[in-house]
Amino acid sequence: MIPIFISGPAVEPVTLGEMKAYLRVDDDDVTQDDLILGLVKAARLMVEAASRRVLIEQRWRVVLDRWPDGGTILLPVSPLIAVDRITVADASGDTSEVPANAFETDALSDPPRIAVIDAPQPGKSRNGIVIELRAGYGTAPEAVPATLKLAIRILVAHWFENRGDAIGEQILPPEALALVVPFQRVRI
Repeated sequence: MIPIFISGPAVEPVTLGEMKAYLRVDDDDVTQDDLILGLVKAARLMVEAASRRVLIEQRWRVVLDRWPDGGTILLPVSPLIAVDRITVADASGDTSEVPANAFETDALSDPPRIAVIDAPQPGKSRNGIVIELRAGYGTAPEAVPATLKLAIRILVAHWFENRGDAIGEQILPPEALALVVPFQRVRI
């Protein structure tokens, strides 16, 4: 199973204004604003990697060779907002969409899953099944849990204050890591 990032998010979980207030930065220097926005994006990516959760809505594609035994697909991205479509390729490479009544999604399980009820088998031996989905806590910063947003702020502040000074440190400062740990997906 191969997850492929497609697009998103449209916004970051922490706005420039919120981050500048947290950093106590009052000026409107465009260069510094760009730096802070870049640090917010990098911190979001770090928090997503550490928690194994998508924070703001993103579009993903999951590619499979064949349906799993038992018909249950455990998705590698969470939380799941929706499965937009599933397509299956025949031997010539032509794709057909799997009807919505041929599968059920379970966004509440962790990891989220899709139960395939009655879907055609792919005709290609590789990458014959494509699942297009949206994942994240929501489309707006308010949808992201406050503790994960605080972890982003702490990480940005750490990077902002220690530009070029950190050598051999762990990936997340301990105070940010402590906020992320309760959200981590267990790896089996």
